[in-house]
Amino acid sequence: MRYNEKELQALSRQPAELAAELGMRGPKKGSVLKRRLVKLVVNFLFYFRTDEAEPVGALLLERCRITQEEPSGFSICFMEDPERKYHFECCSEEQCQEWMGALRRASYEFMRRSLIFYRNEIQKMTGKDPLEQFGISEEARFQLGGLKA
Repeated sequence: MRYNEKELQALSRQPAELAAELGMRGPKKGSVLKRRLVKLVVNFLFYFRTDEAEPVGALLLERCRITQEEPSGFSICFMEDPERKYHFECCSEEQCQEWMGALRRASYEFMRRSLIFYRNEIQKMTGKDPLEQFGISEEARFQLGGLKA
């Protein structure tokens, strides 16, 4: 995926699905927990110093694993480098669960699986592929969910 710094900065200013001040520790050895404003926008997790408007960094939430580490903490690691973990600390277990759910739903893969599930359910109920009405080719429909017209 290609993107540039200006595009990321513009995206970071968009309304967030979820935003809060959380404790965050980066993946480097000896990294300490720091307070960061964390914003989920589409499938990017932006993090900011609490007194700055520009993000310090961003994580693309694809091919990652979100794991609860303690009652009020979770981590994000990426399939390509599972040892490289970002740790987050929430104010409560409820806030932690809310963040973990939102982060898992943010990925393209989650949206794709949901589309396939609902497409199959609609086809079971109606006997028709709901994507046909949009003029999507049989090959593209097959790639989306393995269903043939």
